[in-house]
Amino acid sequence: MDIFSVFTLCGGLAFFLYGMNVMSTGLEKVAGGKLEKMLRRMTANPFISLLLGAGITIAIQSSSALTVMLVGLVNSGIMQLSQTIGVIMGSNIGTTLTAWILSLAGIESDNVLVNLLKPEAFSPIIALVGILLTMIGKSSKRKSVGSIMLGFAVLMYGMELMKDAMAPLADSPEFSNILLAFNNPLLGVLVGAVFTGIIQSSAASVGILQALSMAGGVTYGMALPIIMGQNIGTCVTALLSSIGVNKNARRVAAVHVSFNLIGTIVCLILFYGADAIFHFAFTDMDIDPMGIALVHTVFNVFTTVLLLPFRRTLEKIANFVIKGDGEEKYSFMDKRLLATPSVAIVECTNRVIKMAHLAKDTVLSSLSMLTTYDGKVSDRIRAAENEIDMYEDKLGTYLVMLSGKELTEHDSAQISKLLHSIGDFERLGDHALNLLQVAQEINEKKLSFSAAADEDLTVLNRAVSDILTLTVDAFEQNDVTLAAQEEPLEQVIDLLISQIKSRHIRRLQSGSCTIELGFVLSDLLNNYERISDHCSNLAVTLIEMEHNSFRTHQYLNEVKTIDQSFVEMYNSCKEQYRLKEQYRLNEAE
Repeated sequence: MDIFSVFTLCGGLAFFLYGMNVMSTGLEKVAGGKLEKMLRRMTANPFISLLLGAGITIAIQSSSALTVMLVGLVNSGIMQLSQTIGVIMGSNIGTTLTAWILSLAGIESDNVLVNLLKPEAFSPIIALVGILLTMIGKSSKRKSVGSIMLGFAVLMYGMELMKDAMAPLADSPEFSNILLAFNNPLLGVLVGAVFTGIIQSSAASVGILQALSMAGGVTYGMALPIIMGQNIGTCVTALLSSIGVNKNARRVAAVHVSFNLIGTIVCLILFYGADAIFHFAFTDMDIDPMGIALVHTVFNVFTTVLLLPFRRTLEKIANFVIKGDGEEKYSFMDKRLLATPSVAIVECTNRVIKMAHLAKDTVLSSLSMLTTYDGKVSDRIRAAENEIDMYEDKLGTYLVMLSGKELTEHDSAQISKLLHSIGDFERLGDHALNLLQVAQEINEKKLSFSAAADEDLTVLNRAVSDILTLTVDAFEQNDVTLAAQEEPLEQVIDLLISQIKSRHIRRLQSGSCTIELGFVLSDLLNNYERISDHCSNLAVTLIEMEHNSFRTHQYLNEVKTIDQSFVEMYNSCKEQYRLKEQYRLNEAE
């Protein structure tokens, strides 16, 4: 083996890792928000957690990426430590799929159909289809599928390069002498752990071992401890990701390490103890890629079955290693989730929904303060408005960072929707504070509106409360039908405000209302109008997202002039929120 073989080996490893990255990125895009939905289905049932962990790892082809995701979710307070244990165990099983795919390279047969199963036979076809989908595919999903296929082809090409680079080692006595050192199981575990820790991919490490096995000279006895060590080495990524997080998030990494470490120790003791008694003949037999995949799978399944009943024990070990039971400080949105944009976007959406409910509840609380002022409620409103400002600041910053990632068209549109929306929700909080200040002025100056004005404001309050509820419901459910009902109601609110202003002028002229109350009423009506305007903006954003554009003014002009359903809903709302006839002005509407 000369220097050029070393270059080829390094290049093969580079292709392998790059192909793995491209494939896992494509898989994650295709899975989209389903990853987050799967994680949210966590229950106390360990078997469901186990299956979900395996399924997600298969979907993104990386147990390390899943563990980093879990660290981020726990650090954000989205998941609890106990929920992650079964997922981590399942991820170790899910990561074995790659080894089975790579094992196809070791098939030896003269049968044409059997040879078609070999990756080097079908990878060129997959690469061709992948590049066609990437170049001419119209939908982002097809392009992502093309990326998956290209990533797989590049991965398999890297595997072939590594296999060819290692082929000369079969006849090298020096290499045979080096391999003899791996008969020491502790050395094998150490090498497997260190090498996997350096490249931070157990799949790539197993793939290299499979390529090495095709050169010959690697026995079952040598491969088994190396494979065990590879499972320990893959924990390095989780350990690195746990830097700078809260204690519960660090415990996720501790669970990952302890699970693989305990599994390795137990399996080493059981295997070599049994070998000392029964003298297994297969330990001195050469292992092939399929044998490595089998050992890898058996080890991970056995470790999972062995430790699954001791989930609480693993949690206690993590709590013992990472001491402290004080109140945790959670990250608002953990930056580690940026590595899986679809999960981060869904969590951002959930945060914006919380922000929406907080904004609605704050405005409704301020409306109630107009009739019954309460100092404690006032403090809660001010605190809630500050929290809404915090949501807008942190979400805006996070979404901008997220927009710089490689996204699908749907994810990119969702980020645009959220960025458009958080500003309007933040402004609702500002108007809630404005209404509170008006309520405080009314309370401090002992002001009171006339019975006629009170009845008018009661109708307007009801309309504003309803459009707020409609807005939040439409946003949370992503319901365009509900959103379409908002603009007619917003127009009716504008009409009500115009009518109430006219009635107020009539009362001023008749001397039944004061100038001071007029200023207060003007402040109220301006805030009501602004609140309904922001609700309209949010509805239009939701509707226009369905049309892949944000042409707000054009949409509003079109819907008011040519949409018959808008006219019908407008007339229905106008009737529903009609001011009482005895106070009605004779004015054109």
